[in-house]
Amino acid sequence: MSGNQVLRARLRPANQDASAGCWKELEPVVERLRLQWPEVKIVVRADSGFCREGLMMWCEKHKVDYVLGLARNPNLRGRIESEMKQARAGFEKTREATRVFAEFTYKTVSKTWSKERRVVAKAEYIQDKENPRFIVTSLDGEKYQSQMLYERVYCARGERENRIKDQMSLFADRMSTESFRGNQLRLYLSSFAYTLMLGLRQQALQGTELAKAQPQTLRLKLLKIAATIRVTARKVWVSMPRSYPWQDVFKQAQLALRC
Repeated sequence: MSGNQVLRARLRPANQDASAGCWKELEPVVERLRLQWPEVKIVVRADSGFCREGLMMWCEKHKVDYVLGLARNPNLRGRIESEMKQARAGFEKTREATRVFAEFTYKTVSKTWSKERRVVAKAEYIQDKENPRFIVTSLDGEKYQSQMLYERVYCARGERENRIKDQMSLFADRMSTESFRGNQLRLYLSSFAYTLMLGLRQQALQGTELAKAQPQTLRLKLLKIAATIRVTARKVWVSMPRSYPWQDVFKQAQLALRC
């Protein structure tokens, strides 16, 4: 997912690591982007399920930056002891969530990482408990300072996850055929449906109260409408109930999409 656009949708078996083969899916996407925009800066952003040596090495080799969630462990927690104390003191003083940021270079004790990498830590105290979080990144520390990197770059992935939820509401998770290929086809069709819904919002619903509506809302208010359809030699007549409350929005969308 890039912005609101689906770049690739792949169904995979569940009996493997979440990140297995993800760089193989990234490779053709990166190639196509650079073919169109040779100098574009590409940043891969994902949660800790994708924080693996294979993905980071692939990104570094192909000059693709990354910002990945990093699962916390006792070693990482020990690195931010002083920052956590500061966050706790701030919380006890204000009774509001308090964050203190830190960064350091880190390499896994188990040697699963081939080298040290930049890690940004959020030491947070909230509701009488610790809430530390960590990310690993290839982005430069001078241009991407710790707090900005975490809050504006990494956490912004939540909006992209909302777009994935939009596609899920269009039956992307429906795996009701008996073959893997059949279910993959369902996922493709769901991706096409999401793209059509996105186009509907952007091209036909701008300025209306449904401009940012979720696909499920658009289905219920604009598409799943009881109407009488009458076809003549020269026209198609669509007669809606007088009580239908979204007639003005429907008319605007219809006029915007007319060829």
